[in-house]
Amino acid sequence: MQCCTQICRVSADWRPSNSPKLIDLLDDTVPGIGTYEDFNTIDWVREKSKDRDRHREITNKSKHSTVALLFSISDAFSGWLLMLLIGLMSGALAGGIDIAAHWMTDLKEGVCLNGFWFNHEHCCWASNETTFQERDKCPQWKTWAELMVGVSEGSVNVLNHFMYVSWALLFAFLAVILVRAFAPYACGSGIPEIKTILSGFIIRGYLGKWTLIIKTITLVLAVSSGLSLGKEGPLVHVACCCANILCHFFTKYRRNEAKRREVLSAASAVGVSVAFGAPIGGVLFSLEEVSYYFPLKTLWRSFFAALVAAFTLRSINPFGNSRLVLFYVEFHTPWHLLELIPFVLLGIFGGLWGAFFIHANIAWCRLRKNTRLGHYPVIEVLVVTLLTALLAFPIEYTRMSSSELISELFNDCGLLDSSKLCGYTSNSGSTSGSVNATAANGLGARLAGPGLYTAMWQLALALVFKMLITVATFGIKVTDLDVFLKAKQNIRAVLRIKPQNDKHFFFFLISTLGGVTRMTVSLVVIMFELTGGLEYIVPLMAATMTSKWVADALSRESIYEAHIRLNGYPFLEAKEEFRHKTLATDVMRPRQSDPPLSVLTQSGMSVEEVERLIADTTYSGFPVVISQQSQRLVGFVLRRDLVISLENARRHQEGVVSVSAVLFTECDPPASPSAPPAVKLHNILDLSPFTVTVHTPMEIVVDIFRKLGLRQCLVIQNGRLLGIITKKDILKHMAQMANRDPESILFN
Repeated sequence: MQCCTQICRVSADWRPSNSPKLIDLLDDTVPGIGTYEDFNTIDWVREKSKDRDRHREITNKSKHSTVALLFSISDAFSGWLLMLLIGLMSGALAGGIDIAAHWMTDLKEGVCLNGFWFNHEHCCWASNETTFQERDKCPQWKTWAELMVGVSEGSVNVLNHFMYVSWALLFAFLAVILVRAFAPYACGSGIPEIKTILSGFIIRGYLGKWTLIIKTITLVLAVSSGLSLGKEGPLVHVACCCANILCHFFTKYRRNEAKRREVLSAASAVGVSVAFGAPIGGVLFSLEEVSYYFPLKTLWRSFFAALVAAFTLRSINPFGNSRLVLFYVEFHTPWHLLELIPFVLLGIFGGLWGAFFIHANIAWCRLRKNTRLGHYPVIEVLVVTLLTALLAFPIEYTRMSSSELISELFNDCGLLDSSKLCGYTSNSGSTSGSVNATAANGLGARLAGPGLYTAMWQLALALVFKMLITVATFGIKVTDLDVFLKAKQNIRAVLRIKPQNDKHFFFFLISTLGGVTRMTVSLVVIMFELTGGLEYIVPLMAATMTSKWVADALSRESIYEAHIRLNGYPFLEAKEEFRHKTLATDVMRPRQSDPPLSVLTQSGMSVEEVERLIADTTYSGFPVVISQQSQRLVGFVLRRDLVISLENARRHQEGVVSVSAVLFTECDPPASPSAPPAVKLHNILDLSPFTVTVHTPMEIVVDIFRKLGLRQCLVIQNGRLLGIITKKDILKHMAQMANRDPESILFN
């Protein structure tokens, strides 16, 4: 028996070089074999091996059959077809979200008599009774006070305030109820979870159809409620949901988790493309910020999908301005060398603000998570909405929707601009309404009028309000805020003194975003695509890098990474360096005080013994050894594959009982003629698991896990199995070395 065992093991380990398959577990003959349980990490090496073997088989068959050749062509084209569908679907959803959110935001203030489905701007487009000074007023648009009592001035404004608060509470209540009842995963911006999923973690349902439906609906409701949140970040989640759903129509993406994550990386680029109208910036965002594995082929397909999504959104034209975003600005004046000093100072301030925002928000979210406050999410959402609506309505700049406010703040002051922010007077004392005075005096020579001073203190109040309410809003159980959009509002108030300060606002904006997200290249490109300001690429880069350096000096984590750590996601950050001189033996399990490692033997165990081991443990896999005495390593088998194979054997293999032998060898050992048939599980055994020795430095082990995407590796010494190191063990060890609670690495 020992001789047969050795022969089987040798023949399994040493295959001919021309063998088309490297490991037998690639034979997916039983449904469910090769899949993963919820809240587990995929095996990147195995998934890539499966894809290589599948591609090799298709290529070999295509040489001998025309039908197989056509199938090979369609298989190669399927990736591009999938990108086309993702771009079309995401662009259409983004356009619908923009149109619906704009209409429902205006619905809080009034309704159009020509058709209730028109928002305020569209309602007044066809009117001939609008004036230049009051271009937003027309007889066709009625406030709720005008509809109910016939007037809108004086004390009746309280009625408008009441209706504004009522609509906001209704929208927020519907959003939080829909999330809690149908799709709990639809809450939040989704980017921290997307990063975790792209690293190989499985969260069933997070990118499902119900999450997509509820996310789309509640995104409109949440933005329309007036909460301090935006739709830009959640659109990445929406695009990834579209990609995951469409992947199920393509076999090679449905059955391979690694290939599916390539598609999700491209979908992340699509989300940023439709959010900012920045296809190239979206591709770089996916590469720099969220993707874990980004091959060159994914780069090309991401670019194509982002292009299709941007074209679809442009065709819908949701804002009626023939652009992809509501806010757009162009810079034509050149910058001077001395301006680099204030640009760098703005980068410093942006980095400080970004670090403060992350610290304050994480402290608030931790308070919500560890106290009774987190037990009442519906009440929390309604209270935050009530406070936001009550305080936002009296001030014009807090009452506006996020996109409208950004559009107002982006626009340069023209000579005939009626905005309060452009309320300048001429030298003769006339206001901006005088065209003759305007023509005689340029904007640079005109003084601030009373309307501008009023707008300034209102913007100052809006600044404080947005800063505080944004910190409290992030993390509530509705579609969450987007830090890209909020930073724009929080900073603009302190800079809108002269119309020429738009470029300084942009540098403070990009610095703040860099401080919060720690993005660099993608952020500069997104801003370039928004502004068309090629002239300002160099100072933008300087401000962004300064902001990142300052923020990194105060805290190494971006807002996304901070929330990943807060939620205990098993995410191994590639940017974090491991500098400790520990060895594999310091991290591996079992420890000295732990029970022995649970293992399977390649022969000699019965079905009942294997099932008992599965029932008594919760491990995701088991090492296979020659015998309990020798502990010589043979391979590794996943728990899910083992369970499915045993259930399949009991159901379909005749004569299998509890005392049947379980074999992980290719040939049968000598057995009694009266013995029940054995269950052969060699096809699910990984014969080449990754191994390290007890003396391997943990610095090397961490690099192996990062670069190969491992879920576990085995620790051996002279061929004998001593222990196992999992991804979670490494995360706990790194937390312990950083003086953090190692038990916080637990997905909840």
